[in-house]
Parts: sequence; structure tokens; C-alpha cells
Amino acid sequence: MKYDLVVIGAGPAGMSAAIKAASHGATVAIVDENPAAGGKLLGQLYKEPKTGWWIGREVAKSLEEKVKRLGIDYFPENEVWAIFPQWKVLLNHGEELHTDYILLATGAAEKAIPVPGWTIPGVMSIGAAQVLNNFHRVNPGKRIAIIGIDALSLTVANELKLSGAQVIGIYLPPPDDFLDRISNPQQMIAYLSSLADAAPNHFLKFAGKVTQNEFIQKVSAAFYPYRGMKIWGIPLFLRKSILEIEGDKQAEQIKIAKISRDGLPEMESVKTIQVDCVCISGGLYPLSELASAAGCEFAYINELGGHIPLHSQEMETTQTGIFVAGNITGIEGAKIAMAQGELAGTVVSDRLGLLKSGTAIIKKAQARVEKARENALIKFQPDIEKGRELAVQFWDERT
Repeated sequence: MKYDLVVIGAGPAGMSAAIKAASHGATVAIVDENPAAGGKLLGQLYKEPKTGWWIGREVAKSLEEKVKRLGIDYFPENEVWAIFPQWKVLLNHGEELHTDYILLATGAAEKAIPVPGWTIPGVMSIGAAQVLNNFHRVNPGKRIAIIGIDALSLTVANELKLSGAQVIGIYLPPPDDFLDRISNPQQMIAYLSSLADAAPNHFLKFAGKVTQNEFIQKVSAAFYPYRGMKIWGIPLFLRKSILEIEGDKQAEQIKIAKISRDGLPEMESVKTIQVDCVCISGGLYPLSELASAAGCEFAYINELGGHIPLHSQEMETTQTGIFVAGNITGIEGAKIAMAQGELAGTVVSDRLGLLKSGTAIIKKAQARVEKARENALIKFQPDIEKGRELAVQFWDERT
């Protein structure tokens, strides 16, 4: 089968790119390993100050309907096991897709935090809890503890509370040399200050702004109350850590300890608390194995979440004809992923000769990406601006 564009990944970036290219007359196919389209959209549910509720499953449904109306071929529950020049995409069910252009919109995966007891039933990643709660409408537990403090865990904690679950608290992971940034009170205060604009009330917004000063961060870490502070009515513990999860056939209790201002556990303070579910949040990293298999060059940029394929301002990688969009380029929100997908779809349409005044249209699409980035409510990576600057710098140095 021959297509102008093959999109790998039916998340917000992939579907947006496919819709944009197909709307200009390109023949497009989408491949995804999951039975339902939408990717990370399927678990998203939050309220934005200006536009109201963002319901990811409805956004995904709207995109999927557009895909069907445009006659885009869709291959769900298919895995790409090989990409050959120029270009042949082989699927695990035997199909061969021949194409001039490929878009890799493979998204992101969750980082694991190996807390003692993390393999006990009832312990899951924060993303799994989000999908269970928001998409399948099933509470992962009645009395839930969360390990890991980041934008995703804070968002899902609120979603779980809204669904009727009791979230007893959001805790630091156990101190570890590999987890220093996310298990250290001062480091976490610095991170939370970067999320000040997304805080649920004016007091927390003000507190976040104030703690952007490094000296204030040190003082705040020293005097942050052991009892925690509430956000959306949920205790946020920056001076307590979950050391272990215990249970016979399922999660039954957690061992927690107070944490010194330097991030060390005070073992004399250890106590046990009853739970029936524990959610672990270690952050996200770009899923880029296919880009590596296709021979794309990479850069490690911690501010973007890990290794990303080098790409131009038009989203093209070092392999001519292979484009990227969404979280494979760095961990950001769905609206940014959709804008990147539309940009990639626009560039491919121009390369195919389907656009008049293509340069001007591409510039407008690039401006929409930057606008989406400026208006983003939540920043999953605290230094995302620095990360994007580094990505541009690495590309310029390479070219």
C-alpha cells in the first residue's frame, strides 16, 4: 500500500498531523498499537481558568471523527517492527506501507520509581490510575497514597478526589542517590515554584512566586510543616517520604518517615498508615526507539525529559522525510502536541506540492506552536524553555 504520509501514533500529535495533511489532499495512514485512538488524551480531565473543562476523551473522539470523515486509513492494534529507506514501514500483522514521508508521534512513557513493595497488586503508575479513573470510570482504590510530586501527580490527585476517592496525601519518594532531585524538599519547592501560575488559588500563586528565590527555597524547606499543606484539600507532604509499601495479596499499608531539610529520613519517626492503593509518579520520558531504529540523530536534553531526535523548526529529523511531533520531541501538553502535529502535516503538504504560499502557511503554523507553548497551563518540565533553546542550538550546530 502506498501513501503520501504514514503517521505512527494516534495520539493528539499524530491525529492532528494526519488531519492537516489529508485536508490538503494527501493520502494518509495512521498506525497505533492501542485498540483506541487518543493516546494520553484518554486519561486527561482538568479545568482551565479561561476555557473550562478539558475532557481528553471528547477531544480524542472529535479528532477520530475527523480522521474517519477524511478517509484516512487507520491501523489500530498494530506495531511497527521495522522502517526501511525510502520509506517502507512494516507492521507486525504483515502489512507493508510504502510512503514518501513518515511522522513519528510515539509520545512518552512513565519513569519507574522502584519503591520497596512496588510490585504488590494495588500499586500502579499515576498514569494507569488516571486512565482507570477518567476513561474507564473506575476508582483504583478508596484510600490512596501518591508517591512523587510533579504536575502529573498533582493533577491526577485532584481528579481522584473529584471522583470520590480519599487521597490521604502526596509524598516524596524514598531518598536515593538516583532520585535526589525528586526526593529533596528544597529541590521540590524550587520545582513547585515553577508551577505557580497553575496553582488553584491566589495564596498558592503568590507563595509560588515568592519561593522562586533560592534563599527563600532553603528557608521554606527548613520550615515547611511536617503535617503538610493542602492543595485542593489534599495534603502535600514535602517533609515526609514513603519508605515502603506493605501487603500480602494487595497493598494494605505504607511506612512513612519525616524527612530532614537535607532530604534524609528520620528513622525514629517511622509510622504505618493504612491504604488500599498506591500510585507512583516518576515523570515522563520521550518514546524514541523507532526514531533510533530509523537512524535519526539524537541529543540528551534533561530539560525536555531525556533523549530526543534532533529536528528542524519544521519538525524534520536528520533523516530526510522523517518528521516528529508531540512528546517524542520533549514532554509538554496535548495542545502543544496538536499544534506540532498540525505544523508537521502542513510542511509535508507543502513538500508534496499541495499548498499555495506554503512558506507563509508554515510560518503561521510555527507561530501557533509558540502560542500554545506560551498559553500552556501546566509545564511538565520546569526548564522547558531552556530545553527548547538547547534543541535549536544542537540542530544548528549539526547542520
